[in-house]
Amino acid sequence: MNDVVHQPSLRTLSGAHPGAPDWFEKALADAPERGFVEAAGARIETLTWGERGKPGLLFLHGNGAHADWWSFIAPFFAKHYRCAAPSWSGMGGSDRRERYSFDLFLQEAMTVAEKTGLFAGPAKPVFIGHSFGGFPILEAAARHGERLGGVITVDTPIFSPERSRERRNKGAAWEMRPHKIYPTLEAALQRFRLVPAQPCENLFIADFIARTSLAQVQTPEGSGWTWRFDPFLWRDYEWEDPAPALSAPKCPLSILLGARSTLMQAGDIERMRRIPPPGTPIVEIPEAYHHVPIDQPLALVAAIRAVLAGWASASASGVNTPMNRGFA
Repeated sequence: MNDVVHQPSLRTLSGAHPGAPDWFEKALADAPERGFVEAAGARIETLTWGERGKPGLLFLHGNGAHADWWSFIAPFFAKHYRCAAPSWSGMGGSDRRERYSFDLFLQEAMTVAEKTGLFAGPAKPVFIGHSFGGFPILEAAARHGERLGGVITVDTPIFSPERSRERRNKGAAWEMRPHKIYPTLEAALQRFRLVPAQPCENLFIADFIARTSLAQVQTPEGSGWTWRFDPFLWRDYEWEDPAPALSAPKCPLSILLGARSTLMQAGDIERMRRIPPPGTPIVEIPEAYHHVPIDQPLALVAAIRAVLAGWASASASGVNTPMNRGFA
């Protein structure tokens, strides 16, 4: 990715923190409890907010990201919900595996939800997944939907098998080679890029995400900084077609899209709209690109709140629609 697509540039900051609005500082001040959950033989980094016993929300990040992508979003829900955000294995501070699989990621989501008390509340928990994080929760809705209050995907790409093969065959070099080690934090921050590339006016969020994406490591020359995700994560991964799960959720489903996202082409979106049960809400967030939590965080908070309120209202009314499926 390069500057012609207006990537967020931290280069001009020279390692300094950019100014941030009050809402962002207040959200980060509502610091999570940080710990690890054992799931399928790996220690999964997990952030939690809110009291046990409240309705549960599980926030799941995308490819190459980490739990802190939600640390300025989840606090907006912590007053009324028990919230948890794990880092997938091979990402963030979670353990790396010899091999990763779709079923392992699904196990991680369900195990974290169980062990953080999301199933202990007065209502079934809701799972929210951005990008890749939407795939395991769609499968959770199909396999375990009777246990869930609903799932919300956020610009999760739904491609045909042919388009998926085409994209994988093109490959991505950064996924299949060791990470470069940068001599200083400032040098590493200057190399931060969003994938897929997109503009980002919220440099304060890009800076926060970049800093929490890096780890200090020891080198023969002393120490350096490198990215925290496993660069070989997808080497032997067998991708699943999400369409069958998308077509048959056993709980409420809502789909949020970035109105300006370029990840899916027009044909992909048209096909995707035909797959879920009739009446499934599909809502575009204005001015949002693919990385919705970064460029339109408050609009995302409002959209999630609206979905949750709509489901609660539909459940209370007893109306049997895709909005409240699974609330019996």
